[in-house]
Amino acid sequence: MITSVTNKKVKSIVQLNKKAGLRRKEGIFIAEGIKMFLEAPLESVLEVYVSEGFHKVSQIEQKLKQCGYETVSEEVFSKISDTQTPQGILCVLGQSHYSLKDMLEGQEVPLFLIVEGLQDPGNLGTILRTGEGAGVSGVIMSKDTVDIYNPKTIRSTMGSIYRVPFFYADDIVQTVKALQKDGIKVYAAHLKGEKSYSRCDYTGGTAFLIGNEGNGLSEELSEAADNYIKIPMKGQVESLNAAVSASLLIYEAARQREN
Repeated sequence: MITSVTNKKVKSIVQLNKKAGLRRKEGIFIAEGIKMFLEAPLESVLEVYVSEGFHKVSQIEQKLKQCGYETVSEEVFSKISDTQTPQGILCVLGQSHYSLKDMLEGQEVPLFLIVEGLQDPGNLGTILRTGEGAGVSGVIMSKDTVDIYNPKTIRSTMGSIYRVPFFYADDIVQTVKALQKDGIKVYAAHLKGEKSYSRCDYTGGTAFLIGNEGNGLSEELSEAADNYIKIPMKGQVESLNAAVSASLLIYEAARQREN
């Protein structure tokens, strides 16, 4: 059992929680909590840590036997945890890597979310989770978008990080053009949009552009869109939360595809 907060492994996990650059360099990330452990693909799990007082119910115990694990004192677990109320289990996993080709493969009618400059980790995690629910083919992000392996993002995905393909595009505008060449129509929710999002046809290959929380989409990316659409607002509201906007758009596409 690890009892020292100065243990080398403990220090490493603390740094991985804090530093996106280190996570990228090592190609690993931290996922915390019972649900995140149970849903983690076995082949991705590298290390598992449980607190001294962690209660191992049968389902968890079975997976722990498959993965192997290390017990740590309550003090140590508090140190390596990124949450205020730790559940007593944490795992280190290998990062996943996807390409645009991977995301398009086998998709008869693709549905993408393209995220530019999003900075809130909770928003990004919610977008991934909602994306899974609506059946998106993948989430494409600009390089200045928050790290998808940020601990807060991971928690917000509620396990979708393991199942929804994603990648950071070196050039987001060129990526949009590549999708358009593949017959995918790209829509931007924009202040210049005149047509309500619910009146467009998303039954073909579709991608939605989602911009930064404060500044929206850049002019260059907006201009790359095939169509501007609007989400009608009442009262004095000018815009919606990025994750909420994304949810409305992809679920409208999903609704249309059910008919």
